[in-house]
Amino acid sequence: MSPKNGPLSGVLIADFSRILAGPYATMLLADLGADVVKVEGPAGDDTRSWMPPVRDGVSTYYLGINRGKRSIALDLRDEADAGVARELARRADVLIENFKPGGLGKYALDFEAVREGNPGIVYASISGFGSGAGRDVPGYDLMVQAISGLMSLTGDPDGPPYRAGISVFDVMAGNHAVIGILAALRHREATGQGQHVEVNLLSSALTGLVNHSSAYVAGGTVPYRMGNAHPSVFPYEPLPTADNDLIVAAGNDAQFVKLCQVLGITEVAEDPRFARNADRTENREELRPILVDRLKRRGAVEWFDLLVAAGVPCGPINTIDGGFAMAERFELDPVVTVGGIPTTRHPIRFSATPVSYRLPPPELDEHGAEIRKWLEEESA
Repeated sequence: MSPKNGPLSGVLIADFSRILAGPYATMLLADLGADVVKVEGPAGDDTRSWMPPVRDGVSTYYLGINRGKRSIALDLRDEADAGVARELARRADVLIENFKPGGLGKYALDFEAVREGNPGIVYASISGFGSGAGRDVPGYDLMVQAISGLMSLTGDPDGPPYRAGISVFDVMAGNHAVIGILAALRHREATGQGQHVEVNLLSSALTGLVNHSSAYVAGGTVPYRMGNAHPSVFPYEPLPTADNDLIVAAGNDAQFVKLCQVLGITEVAEDPRFARNADRTENREELRPILVDRLKRRGAVEWFDLLVAAGVPCGPINTIDGGFAMAERFELDPVVTVGGIPTTRHPIRFSATPVSYRLPPPELDEHGAEIRKWLEEESA
């Protein structure tokens, strides 16, 4: 029943998660060869109905995070279906869920209950705010963007706070869940013992705020909104050109020298007001118009080619289609078609154990009959 290729070949994952963080994590694991059984309620994963946009009547949101899996629909309130779920958990190497903390206990599918029959289980739980005092608080990415402080950092200094354009902490928590699962599988290889891996969106958010979190915990500084500016580096923001804005990210003094050389203002790199990053950051309002005056002499794409050739990090501000076009230009092959459905390529490349795309996103209960039959045969 399990796939025969990929670095996680032979690993069976019982996926009791839905929406984004968990399904994104299990899709990445499926790409790596794991056999992922997606357990859905009778109505299916919520994202099946999150539309538009659609492809052939199916939500593209759902399609984007569910390839490589097989679906079985189980009503856990029905004892027979709950029994099927428990048997799947007993057979699994990994169980991942994002129910309210403790919510699977009433079906005997919590960690302690599953571990009784499956001591080697790696049981991964994703929540909004952990299993302690925050256990009863619903966990939605937008809430965490607000509560964590991210929204206070996003937007113009004199404007309202904004959410990020994607559910950034759901994706981050999904990645953290993958890391935790792989580490726990390694521990099981060494000891034979499983464990409970817990990930929550707020902790993922706080570690993901990186330098801003450190500014507070290590420096006692509460960061503030700066629009597209960076608090510690300049130039590191969009600057206008003859047509569109161009991101210029001269992150060190050597890159700034190269930027000035390409712009034909080498004397600016020698100016004591701008020679070091700390000076440039302090005097950004004096330096910005000097750079803009030069950048407005060519278009963003032309500057991109010239500056990148000189080793200066920069980039035009694209729409999503432009981002995919740039990935094609860089030979990253960003789209893979699975069962006739275009999906975004797995982000990791392996020299010896390449990822595989075996199954398209499943229809609800598409594999229910074969999974039930397999579980009956294995448990007989």
